[in-house]
Amino acid sequence: MDHFLYRDGALFAEDVPVAEIAAQVGTPFYCYSTATFERHFRLFDEALEGTDHLVCYAMKAASNQAILKTLAALGAGMDVVSGGEYARAKAAGVPGDRIVFSGVGKTREEIHTALTGGIRQFNVESEPEMEVINAVALELGVKAPITVRVNPDVDAKTHAKIATGKSENKFGIPISRAREVYAHAASLPGLEVIGIDVHIGSQLTQLEPFRLAYQKVAELTETLRADGHDIRRLDLGGGLGIPYERSNDAPPLPVEYGAMVKETLGHLNCEIEIEPGRLIAGNAGIMVSKVIYVKEGEDRQFMIIDGAMNDLIRPAMYEAHHDIIPVVEATPGEEPTTYDIVGPVCESGDTFAKGRTMAEVKPDDLVAFRSAGAYGAVMASEYNTRPLIPEVLVHGDQFAVIRRRPTFEEVINRDTIPEWL
Repeated sequence: MDHFLYRDGALFAEDVPVAEIAAQVGTPFYCYSTATFERHFRLFDEALEGTDHLVCYAMKAASNQAILKTLAALGAGMDVVSGGEYARAKAAGVPGDRIVFSGVGKTREEIHTALTGGIRQFNVESEPEMEVINAVALELGVKAPITVRVNPDVDAKTHAKIATGKSENKFGIPISRAREVYAHAASLPGLEVIGIDVHIGSQLTQLEPFRLAYQKVAELTETLRADGHDIRRLDLGGGLGIPYERSNDAPPLPVEYGAMVKETLGHLNCEIEIEPGRLIAGNAGIMVSKVIYVKEGEDRQFMIIDGAMNDLIRPAMYEAHHDIIPVVEATPGEEPTTYDIVGPVCESGDTFAKGRTMAEVKPDDLVAFRSAGAYGAVMASEYNTRPLIPEVLVHGDQFAVIRRRPTFEEVINRDTIPEWL
């Protein structure tokens, strides 16, 4: 569910007409709904009710500080994967003991920053990383809390580029080597081993891959405890998908996921961490764009819009689907039209949809890309010297620009000309 609905034929974001935002901000832009963020976070929090748990929002989905503050106010922790994300979380007022640091390539500088600024835990991905964390912790005279990310070799049945739990993926250590890796971790004086981490992928639409992975984690927990390790926290990652196509069957609900977590892991009396990103942010945002031209091709019509692949790269990168709807609802009985929907970037890959049937549009009409809140603005670039597009947050009948569009001059003036030129 989201809070982008038609009223009297006009698309609203909560209680604000989307066309009104477009008139003031210009297009294209991202628009987020506070109420949707809050609702989706609470669904996860309530799904784990009765367990000792923390919902850590995966910041890589959407990391504007206004979003982070919105979620932190509800008690969310943060899952970060870079020093920049760590800095964003701290700038948004999130305390270190609610920040989990994940990712396969943590640098010595990032580890130092987190240990001095406060960290809930590092989710360790390899033995070389473990050695570096130990060394930095000893230099600082502290103990670094860690979990070890195990790779359970479970097929998440998702897109190959966002699967993370199979043996050929770069993430974690093979679960078959967990005992020796944990024994090594326990021998390092700068580390405090507190738990196990697992994450098998993103945009999962079935519970069974989670269940298989968590059953392996449950068995590993018992084994490691028998070896003398104090396993008291299980970080289960994120990955629960959203329905990008409204016609498709909906993925499992958070309450169903929570019940499965309790069923597979509840007997272990561990604190549970989960790290949802897409399901919290995805349907909380839309991208709004304006039609520039409708072009007649030899065997098709092209809808050319002012949004491009640099603004929303998911279709070009993942062949991802987004429902695209008019901001002014079609008149009942109006004959639909079929378009290839494309942007202005000089790449054939700058295509959002092929053969998409929808209401007829004309130049200057507005269209909205649904389910664009996750992996939209955060993956944008300035390719073709196209400035990053604004982000707007709606709260009831109010809206605010939470990241403005830079001018061409600001973009160009970031370049530095060498003295010999």
